[in-house]
Amino acid sequence: MNKKEQRRLMILNKLEKGELKNSEAAQLLCLSERHVKRLRSGYRRKPAEALAHGNRGRKPVHALREEIRNRIVDLVQQKYTGFNQQHFTEMLNEREGLSVSRSTVRRILSKAGIQSPRRRLPKLRKRRDRYPQEGMLLQIDGSPHDWLEKRGLKFNLIAAIDDATGKVAGALFREQEDAQGYFLLFKHIIDAHGIPVALYHDRHGIFERSPLNKESIEEQLEGRERSHNSGG
Repeated sequence: MNKKEQRRLMILNKLEKGELKNSEAAQLLCLSERHVKRLRSGYRRKPAEALAHGNRGRKPVHALREEIRNRIVDLVQQKYTGFNQQHFTEMLNEREGLSVSRSTVRRILSKAGIQSPRRRLPKLRKRRDRYPQEGMLLQIDGSPHDWLEKRGLKFNLIAAIDDATGKVAGALFREQEDAQGYFLLFKHIIDAHGIPVALYHDRHGIFERSPLNKESIEEQLEGRERSHNSGG
């Protein structure tokens, strides 16, 4: 066992004892955390093989340069399709016995016209423009919280905020978010500011019926009776 393998053994032992984290072991070994995790897993199964370098006893890359290039290209196009260059390089060193650097892999793949897969960035959601005038749109919601800071019951703050200005148009406390609370809130707002053009709210069952919660037969019959009476 050479000095490098002795050092690796010491670090893996500390890792197993919980004296080091994967990130710390990765820094000490100059490897990625993913590579360290694989080494740790291999060390638990076969300690001797995990400590020895995967390229020991094999011919160096420069001895079969053209053959190795072709093999690397074949591997990335077949066995390791979709791997980025860093991960692919780790697989070559660990599983394929090819001691190559990331820069060497990048040059070989670039010459073959193969680029590393790009990470897909999450699509940014376009921020909605605020309404141009006060009173056009109110955002309403309930916020359950220990508003009294353990000095009494927990309440739900039901509030309405003007979309154009950010001002609080009205608010009140309720034991729970309920329809009566919103009716009281709307009455206060209408008396003080008039009727807003529109309201914005979440999909709370107070505002709209869930598709899973269908009308009962009694409700359906009552609705028909009302429609007949209104028409007649």
